Amino acid sequence: MRRGRPDGAGARRAAYRRGRRGEWLALAALMLKGYRPLALRFAAAGGEIDLIVRRGATVAFVEVKARPTLAEARDAIGAIKRRRFSRAARAWLGRHPDLAGLTLRADAVFLAGRAWPVHVADAFPIEER
Repeated sequence: MRRGRPDGAGARRAAYRRGRRGEWLALAALMLKGYRPLALRFAAAGGEIDLIVRRGATVAFVEVKARPTLAEARDAIGAIKRRRFSRAARAWLGRHPDLAGLTLRADAVFLAGRAWPVHVADAFPIEER
């Protein structure tokens, strides 16, 4: 290993810490908008949801993406990610049938540089199957 360059494990730890920090920043921004957390980092059915929040009659499944630019953050949610995200959302709803009658949507929070998090409501559809 060359001096000053992280090895594979070190790079993964750094990415994990950045991801956790981004999720907490996103949650703080959403809470300031009146959302309350229902779950953090929910994983099931081969997918993961960073945040699940509720405001009134709306439950939002939130994907958080932090990249150097907002454009890169928006592009980071591809078809495979949406499919896995949707599977996890359906699994979560299966465990919480009392919330199924509420408005459900997939939101995204994008973080870039030192800018305030950008919340996009209904960023992509939750796939049925």
